Amino acid sequence: MGNPFVHVELNTTDVEKAKAFYGQLFDWKLEDAFEGVYTMIRVGEGTGGGLMKHPMPGAPSTWLAYVHVDDLAAATAKAKSLGASIIKDKTDVPNYGSFSIIMDPTGAVLGLWAPKKA
Repeated sequence: MGNPFVHVELNTTDVEKAKAFYGQLFDWKLEDAFEGVYTMIRVGEGTGGGLMKHPMPGAPSTWLAYVHVDDLAAATAKAKSLGASIIKDKTDVPNYGSFSIIMDPTGAVLGLWAPKKA
């Protein structure tokens, strides 16, 4: 597959409760990162992820999948040309890469991720 799912992220209303639940349910290794504002989910094999306090106050907890793209600006622009709404335009994650978040024409939300080029 040319553009695989590479990361899943839980935006939650209660970080500690989510960490306790998923850590016990799946025995995931949870590591606080980015000065404690993000928790990496290490799953061993397969696609890992993270969790954080939901950035939109009042919104329900939700999982967000990210798809790998080679050129974030081009992929985001292409999504827009195909009818997507841009929820969050290109955002850099220092030392890791950058992402954008789109909503497809049916209302489904998806993250696009471009890792930092070596």
